[in-house]
Amino acid sequence: MESLHSELGILKLEVKKLLEENQRYSLENEQLRKVLKREAEAGGQPPVQTESHPELHEHGEHIDIDIVGEGYDNLARLYHEGFHICNVYYGHLRTEGDCLFCLSFLNK
Repeated sequence: MESLHSELGILKLEVKKLLEENQRYSLENEQLRKVLKREAEAGGQPPVQTESHPELHEHGEHIDIDIVGEGYDNLARLYHEGFHICNVYYGHLRTEGDCLFCLSFLNK
């Protein structure tokens, strides 16, 4: 009975890892679809990289983001997509709501 219990614990951890991986791939797929759609609308040519990277705002207008804040913006985006950005659980899927470590990191 004890070995079955430990085996079940191992299986639960493996399922959790697979669910996190599936979520990451789903988000990556969604982002790639957006990029493909943007390129198709622009005539199939990839966007030109400049000092400030033009990004699409929710309403479709272009906004400029400075390179200095780009790292912070990427971390904030990852957090809002449901991943930990703190040093304790970095990259893991957030399953229990907000993480105080992540929030304190974002507020720095």
